[in-house]
Amino acid sequence: MKRFTTLAVSTLTLALVVAGCGSKSTAADASPKAPAASTAATAAPVKVKKIIVGTGTQFPNVAFLDKDGKLTGYDIELVKELDKRLPEYEFEFKTMDFANLLLSLETNKVDFVAHEIEKNKEREQKYLFNNEPYAYWKTKVIVAKDNTTVKSIDDLKGKKALTTATSAEATLLENYNKAHDNAIKIVYQSGAANDLVSQLTSGRADGALGADFLLPLVDPQSKLKAIGPIIEEAEVRFLFRKNDKDGQELADKIDAALKAIKADGTLSKLSVQWLGGDFTKKEDTK
Repeated sequence: MKRFTTLAVSTLTLALVVAGCGSKSTAADASPKAPAASTAATAAPVKVKKIIVGTGTQFPNVAFLDKDGKLTGYDIELVKELDKRLPEYEFEFKTMDFANLLLSLETNKVDFVAHEIEKNKEREQKYLFNNEPYAYWKTKVIVAKDNTTVKSIDDLKGKKALTTATSAEATLLENYNKAHDNAIKIVYQSGAANDLVSQLTSGRADGALGADFLLPLVDPQSKLKAIGPIIEEAEVRFLFRKNDKDGQELADKIDAALKAIKADGTLSKLSVQWLGGDFTKKEDTK
């Protein structure tokens, strides 16, 4: 029976999107592999390849440390489910700051990234995405609940917008500034959930961008609100190195397993459990 190992490269408090060395998980946390089918007692055992999965500890209900210090969340439990269904692989988590995930992928420190990575054209130019999305985001502007002056991204002109470096939301703000003469003052921060709430409610920042399911997770006291039109609808996928034969093979096998996880309802159950609703299906828009 194989067990998950979580490696840590930094120690941080629970935080938003967006930690020293860890050890083998306990038997209770183990994800046993399904035995390979065999009709002969002398059949050769399945060769198991270790895969390092880059993720974080700062995204509530997605990739975070629970009260017992256990790494869990939507993306984490999904990767564990994939591990059960892919006996030829053993997935091992390596945690780090969100801003370091892409660099770690580029430098071969991890084999793929699982951290609610939104597919966009900028990332597609540099990285490989698997084909099957496992969540869908709708990004809107987030402000303090008593803020009546900001009603859309255009109203952030001349104001401070909080974001996390290398995030899809940072890219949206940066692209907006390219088209609008750097109209928004972008403030990059660590991505701490409590920092987002305190920064916006105190007026140190005027707004931020975030996914539709995000606020109940990071703002349980409802001090913030999402406003205005949808800025972007994005698919969430796993991220791999581009032009990497082994990475492409792994992505293809993950896609096949994901299709089965979707078909038997497991993915929807994980989404409801961790994200508070089923965000695994793309809504029809007219």
